[in-house]
Amino acid sequence: MKKPNRLIKEKSPYLLQHAYNPVDWFPWCEEAFEKARKEDKPVFLSIGYSTCHWCHVMEKESFEDEEIARILNENFVSIKVDREERPDIDSVYMSVCQAMTGTGGWPLTIIMTPDRRPFFAGTYFPKEGRYGRPGLKEILLTVAKAWRENREKLEEIASKVAQAVKEEKEPSRGELDEAVIHRTFGELFGSFDSEYGGFGSAPKFPVPHNLMFLMRYYRRTKNQKALDMVRTTLTRMRLGGIWDHVGFGFHRYSTDRYWKLPHFEKMLYDNALLLYTYAEAFRVTGERLFRKTAEEIAEYLTRDMRSPEGVFFSAEDADSEGEEGKFYTWTFEELKAVLSEEEFSLAKRVFSLEEDGNYLEEATREKTGRNILYMSTVPDEGLWRRIEEIREKLFRARENRVRPLRDEKVLTDWNGLAVAGFSRAGVLLGRRDFVDTARKTADFILRNTVKGDRVLHRYKDGTAEIWGFLEDYAYLIWGLTELYFGTFEKTYLDRALELVDHVLKHFRDKGGGFFKTPDYGEEVLVRKREIYDGATPSGNSVMAFNLIRIGRLTGKEDLVKEAERCLESFGGEISLIPSAHTFSVIALDLLVNGTVELKGKGKGVSEDLLRVQREVFVPEGVFSAEEGEDKVFYLCRNYVCESPLKDVSEVLDRIRT
Repeated sequence: MKKPNRLIKEKSPYLLQHAYNPVDWFPWCEEAFEKARKEDKPVFLSIGYSTCHWCHVMEKESFEDEEIARILNENFVSIKVDREERPDIDSVYMSVCQAMTGTGGWPLTIIMTPDRRPFFAGTYFPKEGRYGRPGLKEILLTVAKAWRENREKLEEIASKVAQAVKEEKEPSRGELDEAVIHRTFGELFGSFDSEYGGFGSAPKFPVPHNLMFLMRYYRRTKNQKALDMVRTTLTRMRLGGIWDHVGFGFHRYSTDRYWKLPHFEKMLYDNALLLYTYAEAFRVTGERLFRKTAEEIAEYLTRDMRSPEGVFFSAEDADSEGEEGKFYTWTFEELKAVLSEEEFSLAKRVFSLEEDGNYLEEATREKTGRNILYMSTVPDEGLWRRIEEIREKLFRARENRVRPLRDEKVLTDWNGLAVAGFSRAGVLLGRRDFVDTARKTADFILRNTVKGDRVLHRYKDGTAEIWGFLEDYAYLIWGLTELYFGTFEKTYLDRALELVDHVLKHFRDKGGGFFKTPDYGEEVLVRKREIYDGATPSGNSVMAFNLIRIGRLTGKEDLVKEAERCLESFGGEISLIPSAHTFSVIALDLLVNGTVELKGKGKGVSEDLLRVQREVFVPEGVFSAEEGEDKVFYLCRNYVCESPLKDVSEVLDRIRT
């Protein structure tokens, strides 16, 4: 019987996946580095996450292998890190990998000195070398020999790398203006795939904040091209294989240009942001497909990703039964066993099914005999009804399969995005149940991972741990603000303000902007500030957005000034490639073109303010409600107010014009 290693005591599903490896793993802790110092060994650091396909591959090939384990245990101190639990560690060592190799990704492989200075970096390595590239076995033996015989060279590399990380070019300051907003649109238009939607070529990621920016740009400029880009992208994504046509929800990304062949893991953050985006797209365009998609994302999240306490888990794996996509793909035989002959014939046509399979094995591009469901065109209403009957049958059959692993850790930042997504969709679609879902999630987070004004990053098995990072605060503040706009319960705004104060005290850089970690957190080589908007918006861009909206909502102009300082501290970087910073540009737009402030007083004004948000797409709006006797509305723009209005229809007319 296999003996567990130290990781058996951890809560991270990713670390627990490695708990029975023969490798003598440590979690990230001082004990590991102390052992490396005492035994004079280099540290082998492996970073990944539970739903990472190639992390699973490397574990099976190498970390379950007795020979590799013996080499590691004799020559190294080995540390395993979940990047979703410790994004601070991942961020620093990923930048090292990118600097040393020009690329990055997961699993991330780092070898470093006992004082945490890296001298080797890479990503996935097979056990044995192939195609002229070294394998992990060769790398480990070479490094172990060099550590014994040529230590000075490794120490020299480590010192240079550590110095380079610490001297990494600070983001350059710069003034930002309206021209940056127009350039952002121009860059997105230049990289847009007009036939299949999305930006650039394969692989294609959803990047919801690009689409959020384009909808706001359309709102400001009435440039039809901006809206066309949103419509094409969201439609093609919904029709493609990146969408789960049986159980709903979006997979992580598409490996091809056509959104057909996904990597099958499903992430909470993608689906939360896409819920927000599809709901907005419905409000802008009125297209029923976008409403349907938003409602189906919400159904997927509440059915498959929510804990009994009403908070959301992190992710679902791509693999089941050791095979990527097996849970989601179908052979002809499997389909025929579930569907009638007529239904099978229809499914074959609608979902582009092929007898030898339309799902290609990624490495060889050979057919697998299995099919991904995807569509070519949007069905009419009658066809949708027939497709829904087929879908329900397939769903029931699929529920009997072995499910992919679900990562059941609860992350504060990603749940903040879920609160934002459900609140926004609930308001825009008139779905009170969505707002109730957001409320339950927020209440759980505030009760279990927020201690006073401090946030903890991860909750699992009844315990919250790890000091919160900037994204935990920024995303949760965003979610609480959206929830306030959906409920007008002041407690949510008050809690958001408490968290804002904490960020200003403990994350702020004196030159502007915010560090990823608080001043009382662990420093890993360097304390980083980041502005690039990747799969999710950066903590700094969301924090600037929050400060502007809450500042305008509460009349605290000092918060708006802090947002200006934040964006200006990264101004040179944003100006260089604004399309890589679209959420920062969304915040910039609020500064340049202003917000609409709408305050209602009196009985029933909360319902009136919800109606305004539902009937008019006004993403620059901030809304507040107070009790009172006579109903009155105050409509302002950048603190300049019109005469009080008595009827909500007047308010709607004024906002529309």
